[in-house]
This record gives sequence, structure tokens and C-alpha cells, in this order.
Amino acid sequence: MNYKSLATVHQAIKNGETSCIDLVNFHLNEIDAHTDYNIFLEVFYGEARQRATLIDEKIKHGNAGKLAGMVVALKDNICYKDHKVSASSKILEGFESLFSATVVERLLAEDAIIIGRTNCDEFAMGSGNENSAFGPVKNPLNPKTVPGGSSGGSAAAVAANMCQIALGSDTGGSIRQPASFTGTVGLKPTYGRVSRHGLIAYASSFDIIGPIAKSVEDAALMMEVISGSDNFDSTCTKRSVDNYSQNLDVNKVKRIAYIRDAIENPGVDAEVSAQFKQKIEKLRADGFTVDAIEFPYLDYLVPIYYLLTTAEASSNLARFDGIHFGYRSKNAHDLESTYKLSRTEGFGQEVQRRIMLGTFVLSSGYYDAYFAKAQRARRLIRDKTLAFFEDYDVILSPTSPHTAFEIGQEYQDPTVMYLEDIFTVQANIAGIPAISLPLGIHSNGLPTGIQVMGNRFEEEKLLAFSHFLMNT
Repeated sequence: MNYKSLATVHQAIKNGETSCIDLVNFHLNEIDAHTDYNIFLEVFYGEARQRATLIDEKIKHGNAGKLAGMVVALKDNICYKDHKVSASSKILEGFESLFSATVVERLLAEDAIIIGRTNCDEFAMGSGNENSAFGPVKNPLNPKTVPGGSSGGSAAAVAANMCQIALGSDTGGSIRQPASFTGTVGLKPTYGRVSRHGLIAYASSFDIIGPIAKSVEDAALMMEVISGSDNFDSTCTKRSVDNYSQNLDVNKVKRIAYIRDAIENPGVDAEVSAQFKQKIEKLRADGFTVDAIEFPYLDYLVPIYYLLTTAEASSNLARFDGIHFGYRSKNAHDLESTYKLSRTEGFGQEVQRRIMLGTFVLSSGYYDAYFAKAQRARRLIRDKTLAFFEDYDVILSPTSPHTAFEIGQEYQDPTVMYLEDIFTVQANIAGIPAISLPLGIHSNGLPTGIQVMGNRFEEEKLLAFSHFLMNT
């Protein structure tokens, strides 16, 4: 039952080869068979089966939604009413959401079946899914390696056939890098294209929800459903939503750019670079104009990103204090110790590190030197990036400098891991859409990914070109 797209699922249901309840039972069996991968924090066994039975009846009567038969996993930072949500952190121990995220409501309205919530890096802070309070997720393609982060559980669930599609969140590459490591398709939409209402915030001006799928077709269909304006999110655009899934064969891309430093960088694996160059030559042979462009700010992207995101995290995570909800230290004896002990015991090391860094850059005497300067640099990166789209339709780069690395890999300097985001953070800084597509297989047996970045709100063009790349 490894269906490559929802369209093939619908055809199989129409032919009587399967049903929603059969699909759910298949995915549940896959989950139960590989609990050692630590992908799911909670599985909605009874609820998923009950909903599948109901949707089978709707299909019979011809009034099912466009996502009928779509089995979906949610990253554990997306709220689902009357269900637990923890952002994979001890600080939200036992907490149940009082409302559903806008994206969840839109999925349910189109008859999607939500099968469970997936493990992730704590508060979406990480590049390997090793920072979870519930232990690391294993890459189903090689359990000795990470699936990427922070949406590693969502990507691993899709790759392991535990669901048809999953939702993740992307602050600096947290959908695309896991997609690259697991051989799946991961889309980060334009900032403001999808409502953030119900997404537990890490860095509010960067965070965005998007799909991780087996195919571009499913990613496009999911985008049609979850996109659009929302009164609960003032940063969400009121622009109309295109028919992404209906226009995949209309490829309007003619001029392509790639960042020269992204493939000539000594930090990029030789095979990743070689596979990328082969793809470039194939595109030229197919009649596209493909030019190398110079982007002299590549080395500044990660520092800009971490100065700004940690500052926003310092503010956003102040609400988790042991007073209002979630974890409260048993050793607390007064107000001050409740704050100190609850946050010290509830947050993991990486979250604490980023909160402290963010608090520092926002502090008196350092605000102008760090945060304000980083904001000005962000505008420079945005303007420079958008200027490329005056001459080119898309920009290509590897998604990650290498394939999935081993679980437990240690570094003398913990900030070395931040360089995992070197090719992905540009899209978040500039607020543009970007997608990771499977590029090839490395000699180590693991997949590599190619990233395609597009202009703001041009998801339709980005998805159509991605569909072309996946089928040539």
C-alpha cells in the first residue's frame, strides 16, 4: 500500500482495491512494527479508525472532501483541540490544547485523517531531531543516522510509510533538511501564505507550516487546503489561493540561477556537488537558461538567522514559566524558585542556550550592536535575494551540504551544528518559498536533496517546476 500520491489512493478506492479503514490499519501496522524509530509521540488509534469508517461512508455517498483517504501526521508543535501537544519538551508535560490550529481545521474540513503527532526537536530547535525530551528519532533509511530536524519525525513518518503526508514547521530549514535526509518532498511556503495560528512559536517572523510528502502532487494539493487568509493571524496574506494541483503541468520557468558558492564550497560533500552539477547540465540540455550567480553574503546568513531567531525565542518562550500551565518543579517553594527551577528542569540544553543567547542580544547595551544590526542585515539579504528574481524564475542549491549524519555525533563547539542550515536559512530570512526534492542517492546509500527557491507567493510556478524536475 505504498501509494505515491493521493490520486493513486483515490483510484484504488474507486477500483475497490482498498478503503480508508484499510489504509489507516496499514499505516498503524507500520507504526507498530517500527516503534524503535521513535517517530510518533502519540498515535490516535481509535480516533483514526473511527474517522476512516465515517469517511468511507461519505465516499460511498459521493460527498467526501478533496483530502478523503489522506492519512496525515502532525508535528508536535501544531495544536489539535483536546489532544496533547508538547513541542517535544518537558515544559509542556500533560498539556492539552484548547483549540485546533487553523491548518488542522482546514484538513478536517476536507476529510483528512489525522493519525498522530510526531517527535521533533524541542521547540523546533535543532537540525538532527536529537534535541527532543523524548529521545532522538531514527532515520528509517538507516536507523544509525538522524532524519534531520526539526521536523524529523514528520519526514521519517512519510519515508517509513506510516502516513501519506505530514505537516511540519520551517523556521530555518526544518522541513527541507529532513526532506533531503529522508528522500521526501518538503515545501516551505512564502511567509504569510499559511496561517501560523495554533503553531507553538519559536521565532514568529520566520516560522511557517508546510507539507512533507511523497510527491509534489500531494504537496500541491495540501497547499491548496491549508493556504489562505485567517483572521487569527494578522501576518497571513489575503491573496487568493491558486489551484496548485491543477496547474502542475504548466511549467513557466525559463531562466534558472544557481549560487556558485553553494557547489564550490569546500564544506559541500563531493558527491552532493557532482550530482547537483549533473542536474544543472541536464537542465541546460533540456533548453533552460542556467547561470551561476554570485551571492557574497552566504557566510553571514547563519549568524543573522541565529541572532534574530534566538531573540524572538527569548520573548516567545517567556510564557513557559511553571505558573500558568505545563511543567512545574516539585522542588519549588516560592515564586522565584518556581520560575527558576521549572524552566531549568523543563527546558533542554539547546533551548536554554538559545534563550540565553536571545536574551543577551536584546539586553541593554547590546541591542544596537547585535539585534538592530542583524535586522538591517536581514533587509539587505531580502532585497538582494528578491533582486535575483527580476532576471531569474528560480534559484537552485543543494538542500544540505551532505547526507544524514550519525546519531550521537559530538562536537567540541555545539554551535557547529548551526551550519547545517547554511543553504536553507536564506529563504526564511527573505520570506520566500522553497522546496527540497530528492536529487539522487549517495554512495553511502542515503538520499541527497536539491533546493529550489522561488519568488514571493509564486508557489504555483515553484510547484510546477518541481513537478517537472521530479519527472525528468
